[in-house]
Amino acid sequence: MDLPRARHAGAIVLSLGALACGDGSSSVAPHARSLEAQTPHATKGTSQSTVLARATFWDPSDPVFKVKRISGDWHVEVKSKPALDLAVQSILFEPGTHSGWHSHPGPVFILVKTGEMTFYESDDPECRPIRKKAGEGFLDVGDHAHIARNETSYPAENIVTYFAPPGATLRKDEPAPGNCPF
Repeated sequence: MDLPRARHAGAIVLSLGALACGDGSSSVAPHARSLEAQTPHATKGTSQSTVLARATFWDPSDPVFKVKRISGDWHVEVKSKPALDLAVQSILFEPGTHSGWHSHPGPVFILVKTGEMTFYESDDPECRPIRKKAGEGFLDVGDHAHIARNETSYPAENIVTYFAPPGATLRKDEPAPGNCPF
């Protein structure tokens, strides 16, 4: 897929979330924690998160919600049964902060808007860093624990789009898996 189409697809996902009904009054993920302090109440280096919107999508005439689009050689398909919640959140990671180990009930598309983020997966025995810079994305399938860390000396902002069962809690804190030294 060429870059203009990739940007267009991302804009569609973000537009769906931004136009969806939601008052932004509740958080989908707790604030990131300082690398130095392992509690969510740490004041040094705590991130800021803002829910942009959350809504449920369903097809009242079909028990399976599905959207399919083919345009030239580009193809996208989303299916869920019976419905799908879509939530969009902006998360600012100050230098040295992280998300804590966590998982999700569905896939999460993470767009690094500014700065650089490093992601680690609990199922990687070597704890290899996955670095993403502004303009790059990270797909978190959500089925195992992972952590997002700002290991730089500059702020980073992520735009996060959650796909989840209707009404589901979008984040579950997980214990450190032991594959990484932090």
